[in-house]
Amino acid sequence: MRLNKYLALAGVGSRRTCDEIIASGRVRVNAKIVTKMGMEVVVGKDFVTADNTLVKPVTYEYYMLNKPLNTLTAVADRNRKTVMESVSTENGRLFPVGRLDYQTTGLLILTNNGAIAQKLMNPKYEVEKEYLATVNSSLSTREIRAFESGLDLVEFVTKPAKISLYSKEGEIVYSVTIHEGKNRQVRRMFAAVGHTVLALKRIRYGKLTLGDLKPGESRSLTQTEIDYLLSL
Repeated sequence: MRLNKYLALAGVGSRRTCDEIIASGRVRVNAKIVTKMGMEVVVGKDFVTADNTLVKPVTYEYYMLNKPLNTLTAVADRNRKTVMESVSTENGRLFPVGRLDYQTTGLLILTNNGAIAQKLMNPKYEVEKEYLATVNSSLSTREIRAFESGLDLVEFVTKPAKISLYSKEGEIVYSVTIHEGKNRQVRRMFAAVGHTVLALKRIRYGKLTLGDLKPGESRSLTQTEIDYLLSL
């Protein structure tokens, strides 16, 4: 296995980041500094350290699910269907990153990489989450500005959000982009300015987009998408 791939599988970073770490002389193989990125190492035989810390490759899995309506974002539940029933994997330790409430649909990431999950959920990394919200009536200019400046939801004041009219043909739909992920946040933001969310769907998480994935369908992330997550 190439050294940069070995390091990436060990969770050190994306392959590009691992190349930079190798080139800077921070990696040792069997106690010897290595700066050759294409060096081959043998899993279970060679000892590899990065910044003097022993690293071993772990088989991480990353999935994207288009969460269907009325599905619980949880690993297991006695009475209700969970998102785990829509993902086919041999790994029994997958878990959803963050939550989408029972009646919200759309993009949900599932993985067994806890470090990446924490980064995606931590507001300090400012990973954008974009939703399509179907609402009962149009927002005024004043209400849109309230979204853009921050809304007081009692427990906290939201960070400035991006909002724009997405569609008004039969249904009034707004695109809303936020950085946080508080419980029922988008629904509560609309309620704070006097509007009701009739349907809510997440279509983007950072640079990952839902695309044409159908409700209940899941897929493995591409290597490019995984590298993006590792670069956070």
